[in-house]
Amino acid sequence: MTAAAGHREAPGTSTADGRTAPPDHHRLFDALPSPLLVLRPDFVIVDVNRAYLSATSTERSALVGRSLFDVFPDNPADPTADGVANLRRSLETVAATGRPDTMAIQRYDIPADDGGGFTERYWSPVNSPVLDEAGRVTHLVHRVEDVTEFVHVRRVGRAQDRARAEAQMRSEGMEIDLFVRAREIGEGNTQLRRAYRQLESVAAQLRQQKEAKDRFIATLSHELRNPLAAATAAAEVLALDLPPDNTVVAVLERQLAVLARMSDDLLDATRSLTGRLELIREVLDLRTVVRTAVADARPAFAGTGRFLHLDVPDDPVPVDGDRLRLAQLLGNLLTNAQKYTLPGQHTHVLLRRTAGHAELAVRDEGIGFAPGQAEELFEVFTRAAPAGPTTPEGLGLGLAVVRTVAGLHGGRVTAHSEGSGRGSVFRLALPLATVSAQVGAVPRPAARYPAPAGLRVLLVEDNVDLATTYRLLLEHRGHEVTCVHTGPDAIEAAGRPFDLVLCDIALPGLDGYAVARRLRAAPGGQTLRLVAVSGFDGAADRERSGAAGFDAHLAKPLDLTDLDALLRSWDEAGDD
Repeated sequence: MTAAAGHREAPGTSTADGRTAPPDHHRLFDALPSPLLVLRPDFVIVDVNRAYLSATSTERSALVGRSLFDVFPDNPADPTADGVANLRRSLETVAATGRPDTMAIQRYDIPADDGGGFTERYWSPVNSPVLDEAGRVTHLVHRVEDVTEFVHVRRVGRAQDRARAEAQMRSEGMEIDLFVRAREIGEGNTQLRRAYRQLESVAAQLRQQKEAKDRFIATLSHELRNPLAAATAAAEVLALDLPPDNTVVAVLERQLAVLARMSDDLLDATRSLTGRLELIREVLDLRTVVRTAVADARPAFAGTGRFLHLDVPDDPVPVDGDRLRLAQLLGNLLTNAQKYTLPGQHTHVLLRRTAGHAELAVRDEGIGFAPGQAEELFEVFTRAAPAGPTTPEGLGLGLAVVRTVAGLHGGRVTAHSEGSGRGSVFRLALPLATVSAQVGAVPRPAARYPAPAGLRVLLVEDNVDLATTYRLLLEHRGHEVTCVHTGPDAIEAAGRPFDLVLCDIALPGLDGYAVARRLRAAPGGQTLRLVAVSGFDGAADRERSGAAGFDAHLAKPLDLTDLDALLRSWDEAGDD
């Protein structure tokens, strides 16, 4: 019989064809001089080598397939025996963490050869895991060295020798422990660095996504303004030739107003999220802001069969704030109340002055919300209820803007409801102003004169539809209008005399800022009235247009009532 057929080749031998045979790993395991025991994760013995059998004076058949602690229990005659507890703790740690564990020298007595009693033994154990490809622990390797003689030798002789031996054992144990712990710490640090790099990468991706989202919302809001402005102006042109109570025009105006508000909400929400929502502060009487906002909202409530009530104190309520932003805050709360109440239901607006604060409450009888939902309502794109027959469409941005405006004023807004169908109340608390002067109590007097007519107007707008509708509306007011659609065309047209220039900012060829600077530098340019008309309407945008030479900055869609008021103020200032 050949060697290949008759027996396994020993490690390092050659086969008949001259190749080196692979080693027999079981033979290698059995031949290792260190006592080794292979366990399942439940501590059942799977395999054992000769060195272990020799060190423990046992037979393989008496060990394999049995629990380690059944084979080697603690010495019942020694009440201080803790070998089983210490070894079990170490093995459980290795099985749970997948990391090796080096134990200090342990006293662990083993059953005597004659089966009567136990033999004192000391061991130096190391327990290691065996992992599969997925990193799961499949087996445990228990390696021990019998150090009983070492311990006994250290016991013999003088106390100094014993102390030295004990110190040596502790030192060796500490060295081993320090080596193992240092390796574990090194591995842990490597994992922490890897996790930190992953977190940095994720954070960078999140920042990029947030910036992209903010840019998209801001761009979308701005780009919506031109078509909205054109549609709004076209509706105004249609209204000129139709009866005031025409149903189609009324529907068109209402829906365009909704779209315009959504666009404004998008832009304001973006400014809120990016911290660019700015305030123009003054000491004002909050009663005037509340009265104006309620007056503006009444037609919408009355037109849908809902009721709106107002209760304000007799004395002023001074606050340091932005009049327009505070009006926007209350307007959003009233819009929210109108959306989520049914015809015939009531909304109450209550303003009170307390110690150090102005308190404003908007209470409605509408659909309400779950009490635990209160904080969520102030997050972006969150609605109290999905759109349906009784709840109109919306983006879920209004309340997010409310909380931002309140925070910028040093105030706080909260929401409360007893549950579905129980109505809701939104409360705003603002710090009172520290001044005692009368503020904002006198309404602005009505204009003494109508807006001037017969002006020569240069309209610079690249959106042809918008330019056409604005021209028709301006001509209907008695103005003579010239339209151009690019920056260079505006410079060329300005060679003729004009009383007023209405100029977009984002223009092809030459932007509105450059147009303003050129017109100001031209002969007679210092007396020319220049008005910027732009979809960008932030404080920074207004500051930049003013620096370029514009006299005023109006937002798209252009409200001709605002333009009339501006022209009237200039006319009255000239009369004075």
